[in-house]
Amino acid sequence: MDKKTGKGRQKIEMKLTESKEAHCYFLKKEKKRLFKKVDEYSNLTGADVDVLLFSPSGKPYSYCSTSIDEITDKFFYLKLDDRQGEGDHADVGKSNVFEAFEELRKEIQALDKKQKEHPPEYVYGY
Repeated sequence: MDKKTGKGRQKIEMKLTESKEAHCYFLKKEKKRLFKKVDEYSNLTGADVDVLLFSPSGKPYSYCSTSIDEITDKFFYLKLDDRQGEGDHADVGKSNVFEAFEELRKEIQALDKKQKEHPPEYVYGY
């Protein structure tokens, strides 16, 4: 019996294509694989994971191992504790980052509320 000889699993070369259709197809294919790997990582390690992905057209996709509110709250309050521990030497730029983060968190909560109030057809425009 002859043993099959193949190339096996090989690394796929990553390169930017000019075709917008190719971008959409690649995003659709790779998004599923990325979210599957993130889910596996979360399950294996017990880590809270949040992935935000934006398509070339600007459509957002996300994966959260738990609630996005829990993850952002945990991130925000851990960073806030770090900043408060620095005393009077806190950087002004850091406070601007945290203010922007808090604004984004509020926008996400508003979008979640809007999505719960309206059917998905309304939210995504299908």
